[in-house]
Amino acid sequence: MPIDAVMSVTGEESPHHILIVEDNPSTSDMLVSYFSSLNYEVSYAAWGQDALAFASESPPDLIILDIHLPDIDGYEICTRLRDHRRTKNIPIIFLTERSERMDRLMGLNLGAVDYITKPFDVQELRYRVRNILNREDINTLLHPITELPISTLVEEEIEEIRKTDNLCLVGLKLRGLKKFGDFYGFVTHDDVLRAVSLILKSTVAEVMKEEPFVGQLSAYEFVIIIPSNQHYLVIGRLHQRLNEALSFFYPRQDWESGTCRDGSPIPKLIFNMQKLSTVQIPTEVNITTLREVLFYRQAV
Repeated sequence: MPIDAVMSVTGEESPHHILIVEDNPSTSDMLVSYFSSLNYEVSYAAWGQDALAFASESPPDLIILDIHLPDIDGYEICTRLRDHRRTKNIPIIFLTERSERMDRLMGLNLGAVDYITKPFDVQELRYRVRNILNREDINTLLHPITELPISTLVEEEIEEIRKTDNLCLVGLKLRGLKKFGDFYGFVTHDDVLRAVSLILKSTVAEVMKEEPFVGQLSAYEFVIIIPSNQHYLVIGRLHQRLNEALSFFYPRQDWESGTCRDGSPIPKLIFNMQKLSTVQIPTEVNITTLREVLFYRQAV
């Protein structure tokens, strides 16, 4: 089944993305309508293969999974998701007519975070979903691919250095990686992110006496903390090392010819960097304001 067999509905704010895997139209329609009204982004699939393909390409924050499906059962889907590094940590709630004790134990043993039997109370399901996602928000303080600090860990670290005048921030934005990943695949896409992370950490470690800090502001935006008097040195090294490293992720023939196998230009990976002194850090330190200040100014 093609991925476009998975349908999506977006609420006003879409704080989290839920994938519903259910072949009963009345149940899936009700769940999509209900969770969309609560401002979740909701996708749904009636076939297991569609769900696996969608979750691999666009991992949701949580999956509500039926066991009885037309092609493969929910247990097999859960097993495959847990075996895939891109989807192994997605919380799964089984929602099924199977109510026997052995069925529940099997589902939980496979790694599901909850097991709910039909008929079910939709309000109870709502609160279970909310509580699971809230726990995930608290626990998810590292980026799942690069394992760099994100969210409040970045904000707290930057708030701390405002008290110093010998350090500065450098933001790095990587452009073109989504298009690159669409063409060369998500495995190569993720490998590029990990390579950028390692280069940032090793380069910062060369100039920091203390533990180096490298954080991630968004999927393709990073921030490092370095001595103010060495920012030109660090930025120069990063330019050289990143340019050298990123070329290795293209097939050799594509890189040398500048074109892909279909004759189109290769999707270029471009990065820009911006320095920010501690006195330039916004009064209210949060990810949004940091991104605005770092990436909507002239790059160095």
